Amino acid sequence: NENPLTLSNITLGFNIFNDFFSPLYTYEATMELLSAPNGFIPNYKCGLQNNLIAVIEGPGSMAFLDMATILTYYKFAQVAYASTLETKTQTPSHFFYWMLPNALCQYKGFLQLFLHFGWTWVGVLYLNIGNIAETLWRNILPMFSKRGVCFEFIEKLPAGFLSEDEKTVHQSHAILNTVFNSTTNTVLFHGEFTSVLNLRFLLNLLEFSNVDYNTKVWVMTADVNFSLVLFQRSWDINFMHGTLSLSVISVEVSVFQNFVQMRNPALDKEDNFLKEFWQQTFNCFLSMSSVKEEDETICTGEEKLEHLPMTVFETSMTAHSYSVYTAVYAIAHALHILYSFQGQQRTMRRQKVFNQESWKVSRLLRTLIQLLRGVLTHLLTGEISFDKNGEIISEFDIINWITFPNQTFLRVKVGRIDPETTSDKPLIISEEKIIWPNRFNQVKSRKLFCCYDCTPCPKGKISDKTDMDDCFQCPEDQYPNNKQNLCMTKHVSYLSYGDLLATSLTTSALVLSFITNFVLGIFLKNHNTPIVKANNRSLSYTLLIYLLLSFLCSLLFIGRPMKVTLAVSCMLAKTITVVLAFMAIKPGSRMRIWIGKRLSLFIALSCFFIQSTFCMAWLGISPPFPHFDVWSVNSEIIIECNEGLVTMFYSVLGFMGFLVFVSFIAAFLAKKLPDTFQETKSITFSMLVFCSVWLSFVPAYMSTKGKYTIAVEIFAILASSAGLLAFIFFPKCYIVIIRPDLNKRDSPERAHPGEADPFEHLKLPAGLTHVTRYPKEITQI
Repeated sequence: NENPLTLSNITLGFNIFNDFFSPLYTYEATMELLSAPNGFIPNYKCGLQNNLIAVIEGPGSMAFLDMATILTYYKFAQVAYASTLETKTQTPSHFFYWMLPNALCQYKGFLQLFLHFGWTWVGVLYLNIGNIAETLWRNILPMFSKRGVCFEFIEKLPAGFLSEDEKTVHQSHAILNTVFNSTTNTVLFHGEFTSVLNLRFLLNLLEFSNVDYNTKVWVMTADVNFSLVLFQRSWDINFMHGTLSLSVISVEVSVFQNFVQMRNPALDKEDNFLKEFWQQTFNCFLSMSSVKEEDETICTGEEKLEHLPMTVFETSMTAHSYSVYTAVYAIAHALHILYSFQGQQRTMRRQKVFNQESWKVSRLLRTLIQLLRGVLTHLLTGEISFDKNGEIISEFDIINWITFPNQTFLRVKVGRIDPETTSDKPLIISEEKIIWPNRFNQVKSRKLFCCYDCTPCPKGKISDKTDMDDCFQCPEDQYPNNKQNLCMTKHVSYLSYGDLLATSLTTSALVLSFITNFVLGIFLKNHNTPIVKANNRSLSYTLLIYLLLSFLCSLLFIGRPMKVTLAVSCMLAKTITVVLAFMAIKPGSRMRIWIGKRLSLFIALSCFFIQSTFCMAWLGISPPFPHFDVWSVNSEIIIECNEGLVTMFYSVLGFMGFLVFVSFIAAFLAKKLPDTFQETKSITFSMLVFCSVWLSFVPAYMSTKGKYTIAVEIFAILASSAGLLAFIFFPKCYIVIIRPDLNKRDSPERAHPGEADPFEHLKLPAGLTHVTRYPKEITQI
């Protein structure tokens, strides 16, 4: 006490007890207050010269509530330098006083802050302390809901951060995952003085989970203090960067920092608390101490409190330190007034003042708080008032926490809130001073809601201004850019000749067309040779021509689709190629011997007529047309062929499949006929390839989109037609070009040596002189 006018020639003593965040130690410390210094015997204090005047409790709310259950019977004055959600009428003692406003008053301030920034979708995280959950649901949630603020989650964390319960650790990990995976950008953390210890320890569980802490802005209650224990001092504190919190209004005590910096256990050898604090804080051993661990280093005496990281110790007077200061200040002034009253009674000795029953001092303190509110208001900050229940009503400062890599941080005052005011402006804030988390964007005030937290627009929508009520859809021919603030024109996508895929397909079609022309030329040049005659020249020519058309019609699929090309390509792709191949499978059958060319012509025309009927009906009822798909790909407009009536499309494919199946069966049954050129086997393999290609075409066609669908169609046409060309005509070309010795009438007539001639028992009809050596053809002389 350096004020000679207050408690002149009087020194106030104090004892410090540590409850270790445990109710058990809290009760034990309370009972020690009621015992003699040298023995734990409650209520036995005989011969004690100094009476207990008051108890200053904190910083946890549960600590002073636990102590109140005992001290209320002894009528000790209890002054708490923390806040709680409990009202004064709910506390168990009439001698209980808070130096901070009730936490419910803070939530009224939070509501004003949320409404100012437009944060109507927030989350709540709180420690499991007392009956906070009940108070939240009963008093706070309805207040926020009435003003349009909703909570995405309300999660409860365990109060103990050193829990060895594996289940508790897993539950905490799951809760933190819920918090950081949520859609809200704002998390309200209700905690107390040591809550940052708990939160930092739990966040350490997510160090290897690739969780980005900087996507949320934390809003914390006034009780939360940024301090870490010894083993946490090297941990990263970046998770607090950009945090907003409330703080009780305080004034700077000019001599406090100098007073703290002058503390040294070498100068205060009788201060055991300072020795213990010094050893734990600097992790060293004082030579004056009696107990020394083997691995401890001796303190050098050069340790300075101002050299400690701010996360361990702050030499400036914080709002919490100021609350303790004001609690001591209030008790000192109460005692001073009591002493002044006693001093007026000169017949009494001065010592009797401090030997009076403590409940009288407590009553005086209670009276002083009721009657001298104006005096205390002036003594504390000049901006404190009291309600009808004796609870402090105060404004709050809005603090922005800014952290740095060297374990230092700043508290920047960015505004002030008066939760109980009836004026139109309960909140004053300087948004340009706020430093937000690295991944959290906050625009200026006086903007509409959707732009406050800069939540990305939904897929397909943009917002090209910062003050828009809602995001809007881009036109169908445009798409949003990556920043979703501009619509860009979609480019039209189709299988153009400039694509590498189209180039390869075009080259393949042209090469196959050239080969078909080459084979046709060989057949025309050698039209009088036995192998050409034996395979029905006109039917072979027709089949080659339609194979050529099949190859060329695939080119109609490439390029920008139009109605004409779609209709022609869809018809030509399903031509009578299969019909003609079917007619070529049994050139030496007995039916052809008896009926001649009329049967082949009849079958070809009949199948062609059925196929044409399907195609004409398709074109007449619902023809294929170009379809502009603007939804499948975000940045493209896909021009594709819409089949029109899907039933007709699959009817054409089904009829073609039926012809393939019949051709395959017929060729398979005819494979044992004597055949020098083994044509039935070739037809069988060609039909097998054709069938395989078109069976695989259906699922491939259904599972692709855009130009790749067209590529699948072209590939199916080219592959199936190439199979017919290769297996039917390449063996004949091999005989004509490479093995002309087999292309003679004198060639052996049996496909296998020693096989009996199946035509040996036949009698030649009139006009026929002999059977050729090729049992597949009977030539009229």
